[in-house]
Amino acid sequence: MKDYLQLFWAFIKVGALTFGGGYAMLPILQRDIVEKHGWVNDEEVMDYYAMAQCLPGIIMVNTSVFIGRHRKGTAGGIVAGLASALPSLVIITVIAMFLTAFAEYPIVQNAFAGIRACVVVLIVNAVVKLWKSAMVDWKSIVIIFLPVFALSAFTEASPILLVVAAAIAGIVITVLADSHKKGGEAA
Repeated sequence: MKDYLQLFWAFIKVGALTFGGGYAMLPILQRDIVEKHGWVNDEEVMDYYAMAQCLPGIIMVNTSVFIGRHRKGTAGGIVAGLASALPSLVIITVIAMFLTAFAEYPIVQNAFAGIRACVVVLIVNAVVKLWKSAMVDWKSIVIIFLPVFALSAFTEASPILLVVAAAIAGIVITVLADSHKKGGEAA
């Protein structure tokens, strides 16, 4: 029971502090789930996050379910998913009750502008930390990162197709590298 409560409190924090969409959860996951609790490593977070983007639904909840399931099975996935969604449900209900009355006030608009700027900084910090574990060699950068970046930045390519293509490229790179190693050993 203690493990489930720990999962619940960790992911309720993720849900309560993730402002600005799914990307904003990365620094919280990296700090609390990876560094503090050690439930998953950076590479696993990125894998779960990538899978969560390919699925319908809220990226934060999907990622939480993956990590919770990794930690404590199906029940852990349910606990983590519910915990990460609960703060949003409460917050959005309260905001919906009051926002329309206050949305035009300059102080409210300025607060949202400040939150947006902060979220960008948090995302950049998470990207820098995740970059170190994701870009393991030149092949990762040249064959996967640069083409995916270009397609995502300059075309309307589907993120799902980009993730699938990157996965296939990763498999091909690994298979070719393994066959090259085996070929070199046989010689």
